Amino acid sequence: MKKGYLVLQDGQVFEGFRFGGPADAVGELVFTTGMCGYIETLTDPSYAGQIVMQTYPLIGNYGIIPEDFEGACCVRGYVVREWCEEPSNFRCQGDLDAFLKAQGVPGLWGVDTRELTRIIREHGVMNAAICEEVPADLTPVRTYAVTGVVEAVTCKEPSVHPAVGEERFRVSLLDYGAKRNIVRELQKRGCTVTVLPASAGAEEVLASNPDGVMLSNGPGDPAENTYQIEQIKKLLGKVPLFGICLGHQLTALAVGGSTYKLKYGHRGVNQPVRDLNGVRTYITSQNHGYAVDGDSLPAGKVRFINANDGTCEGIDYPDLRAFTVQFHPEACTGPKDTSFLFDQFVDLMKGGDR
Repeated sequence: MKKGYLVLQDGQVFEGFRFGGPADAVGELVFTTGMCGYIETLTDPSYAGQIVMQTYPLIGNYGIIPEDFEGACCVRGYVVREWCEEPSNFRCQGDLDAFLKAQGVPGLWGVDTRELTRIIREHGVMNAAICEEVPADLTPVRTYAVTGVVEAVTCKEPSVHPAVGEERFRVSLLDYGAKRNIVRELQKRGCTVTVLPASAGAEEVLASNPDGVMLSNGPGDPAENTYQIEQIKKLLGKVPLFGICLGHQLTALAVGGSTYKLKYGHRGVNQPVRDLNGVRTYITSQNHGYAVDGDSLPAGKVRFINANDGTCEGIDYPDLRAFTVQFHPEACTGPKDTSFLFDQFVDLMKGGDR
């Protein structure tokens, strides 16, 4: 076993053992709390630029299943307490170590992830390096920033995904780092989905006369995406619109609201969200480090809030025929409590009220 180190930007060092890709890497260290779904985590483009740490101790026990990939593997590194070298699952087509090697992603196991989680919860997310030797100069670690990631993870060319069964609607999906299950959720509701790169202008989106527009999830600081914000301004009110995660944040910025960075983000599959339109609380999947300031909105009304910290989790824009959510109603591994939001998007495209 080859030793390796996780070095935090404040100089703290955690010793472990290397697996996966052989290279060293620097990234923003974040934790996610899901007990399952590590395949979807590793292939979620929203983690671009980040070293992901799993709080659940045993990772890799059901191997790698390509059918469950949500997109490209964009993580900078991967940290676990224990990795399973001999996975067992009837769908398994490989192991975690081989997958990380193929992606060039360095991994570290045998690390005290409980202590690391406490540090991040107390001090907030921080940069870190996975390395073979502890560096004498931590300047590259301290100065690292997650930038330009939407352009890095978006699709390069448009693609069309036919509806399952009879076509009822045509939806244009702006890909800021879209998870594949967004497309599948729309397809099974009779939508033909045209996926467009993040560089697509509003005129290009509207040229195909879509029945609705989806704004996808994605990585990084939402305020950095000034071009995309301007395009959303042009789309609002022209066609029914549904935004998820980064799409939610960009829409808020487009109407004049503001966003801010959370201390350590919401990442996991057990985040409680309260619906202010009723009495329900839903358990949701989330992966974000920024939030919308609900009090900053000149338009729209906050509909969902996080039951733990009260942060904004969803906004209705009835005058603009749009609504957005911070969480993931398309979550492939579940929970599926909020998949009904895709039905509400369909209703909006029909011309009904949400």
